[in-house]
Amino acid sequence: MDNNDRLIRLRYALDIRDADMVKIFKLGGVELTQEEVRKLLIKSKETYRYDDEVDDHDDVEEKDESIKCKNSTLEAFLNGFIILKRGKQDTLPGSPELPVLSNHVNPNNLMLKKLKIALSLTSEDALDILGKTGAIVTKGELSAIFRKEGHKNYKECGDQFARNFLKGLALKIRG
Repeated sequence: MDNNDRLIRLRYALDIRDADMVKIFKLGGVELTQEEVRKLLIKSKETYRYDDEVDDHDDVEEKDESIKCKNSTLEAFLNGFIILKRGKQDTLPGSPELPVLSNHVNPNNLMLKKLKIALSLTSEDALDILGKTGAIVTKGELSAIFRKEGHKNYKECGDQFARNFLKGLALKIRG
């Protein structure tokens, strides 16, 4: 699952319109037009290769007008979503600026952490969301995914886990 696919699934799960996506990106510090947002929401050919829902991948052609979503763009969207839902946090003088997502950080872990913050989810809420898809996850496993990278109990979040979470979130929000 690449960042474009994550963004597509987030948009669907959270039921966000294109105009709102532009606003969220702006809150996150990235200026995009509605047309650029639409281009970010086009699946890449590589995504189809790993997508369980599509049977025949050979007839899928890469669209030239698509824009590859970088880690920093995904993070800007997630930060903007937090600001939209919870408001802008005042930074204290002398506090370090937030680092930009590097390529070695797992975007699935980051996405789940930031969604948990934006939607004010507790661990029980997250377990309920995952339960809607039939995924059986313990509180300890969930805690390991929300830990900081480098912690001894940190666990990388796989694509299937992230898909299940977004699917459960869509079921919760959209009904």
